[in-house]
Amino acid sequence: MIFLYDIFLALYRIGVKVLALWNPKPRKWVEGRKGLFERMKLEVGNNLTDDSSQMTVGDAPSTVNRQPSTIIWIHCASLGEFEQGRPIIEKLKSQNSKVKILLTFFSPSGYEVQKNYKGADWVYYLPLDSRDNAKQFLDIINPSLVIYVKYEFWFYYLDELKRRKIQTLLVSSIFLPKHPFFKWYGGLHRQMLGCFNHIFVQNEASKNLLATIGFTNNVSISGDTRFDRVIEIAESFQPIPIIESFIGDCKKVVVAGSTWPEDEEEMNHYANTYTDVKFIIAPHEIDEEHLLDIEKLFKYSVRFSQLTVDSGQMTERNSPSTVNRHLSSSPNVLIIDNIGMLSRLYKYGTITFVGGGFETDGVHNVLEAAVYGKPVIHGPVFENYAEAVELEAAGGSIVVDNALELEEELNDLFTDEKYYKECCAASKNYVYSKKGATERVMEYLAKNKIL
Repeated sequence: MIFLYDIFLALYRIGVKVLALWNPKPRKWVEGRKGLFERMKLEVGNNLTDDSSQMTVGDAPSTVNRQPSTIIWIHCASLGEFEQGRPIIEKLKSQNSKVKILLTFFSPSGYEVQKNYKGADWVYYLPLDSRDNAKQFLDIINPSLVIYVKYEFWFYYLDELKRRKIQTLLVSSIFLPKHPFFKWYGGLHRQMLGCFNHIFVQNEASKNLLATIGFTNNVSISGDTRFDRVIEIAESFQPIPIIESFIGDCKKVVVAGSTWPEDEEEMNHYANTYTDVKFIIAPHEIDEEHLLDIEKLFKYSVRFSQLTVDSGQMTERNSPSTVNRHLSSSPNVLIIDNIGMLSRLYKYGTITFVGGGFETDGVHNVLEAAVYGKPVIHGPVFENYAEAVELEAAGGSIVVDNALELEEELNDLFTDEKYYKECCAASKNYVYSKKGATERVMEYLAKNKIL
C-alpha cells in the first residue's frame, strides 16, 4: 500500500505543476512552497535562545536550547477546517502566554485568506507529504502538541509524529461508512488513524463506526467546534453601515451566501418579480466573469464595491450610466464582490439562503446563518453534512428542489408569522444546543497534563 501511496504522491506533484502553467490556484500551491524550509528555519528560529545564532542552516533545532515557549502545530486542509480550528487556537493562546501556534494549510483557498491571521505566530503551506519532508519539517518546528482539524491524513507526517512520540490529536472529525477506513483496501488509512493519541468526533455515529475497526479507548464525542466559532461571531457582531443603508426600512430581506450559478438561477425570477424584497447575494466565487453573469440574471442589481454612504444617503459610484445615482428605490439586489463578511451578513436577513445545495458537492455552512435565529433555505444536496441534516430535522431549515418551491417557501415565511417564528427559534436553539466542543478538547488537555 505504501508503494501505491508513493505513486499517488508522485502523480499529484506532477499534476499540480502541469496545472500551474495556466491555472492560478495550483500555481499558488506551487509558488507558496518554494523555499519554504529555508524561510521556516529563519522565522521559527526566532523561537530559539541566543544560542541559535550559532546554528547553521543545516543544523537541526534539537542541537540548541529552546526558550520555555511551547510550539503547537495546527493543521487545516482549507478555510472551512480553519474555522473549526480557530476556537481552539484562540483558547490555547488565551490560557497560556508561552504557547506559540504554527498553523499550516494544504490548500491555497485556506492559506491565501488566512496567511496574515494574527492568532497564529507562523502560517505556512504544508509541504507535500514524503519521508524526508516530514522529518525536515518536524526537525524545524519540534512541536509539543499537534492538532489535525477534521480530516486530511498524510502518512509520512503522521508516522513520523508517532515515531517521535509527539502528542497528536484529531478534532471535530466525522466518519461515514463510505470512507476508506472501513473498506477492505483501507489498511493504510487505518494505520494513519492509529497515529493519533486521541480522536474527537462530532457525533455518536462516527464513534460507533470507529469501534467497528478497533478504535474505542482513544475516541470521544466532543461535537463540532464550528458551533463555538459561529456563536462567538454572532455574539461579537460588528455592524456593516453600507449594508444597513442598502436595506433601509425594508422588512423583507433575503441574504444568500456561498451561492453557485445553479443557486442564483433558482432565485432570479423571484428577485426580479418581487422588487419590494431586498436580496443580498454573496457568491462563492467572485471572479469578474461570474459577477457579470449575476448582474445579467438580476435586473435591478448593484455591486457592493460600487456603493458608498455619503451623509446618510447611499449612492452608487463609478456607475457606467450615472455618477452618484441615489439608490433610494431602484436596485433590490446587492452583489457582494469581496470575501470576509458573509458570517456577519446573515444577521441582516429576514430569511437566509445557503448555496451549494444544487451542486454535487452539497450545501455550504448552514451554521453561520442559523446562529442568528433565521430560517435557512437550501437545495436538495445536503445529506453528507450532519449539521444540515440535523438543522432540517429540528425545523430550522427548509429544503427546496426548484425555483417554484423556493418562491412558495419565501412567501409562506414572509406572510405566516407563526411559521416564521417557529423556524427562527428552531435555528437558534439548534446551534446553541451544540455549544462546548472547544471546552471538551481543552478539558482533555488539562486532564492529561499535555501542556
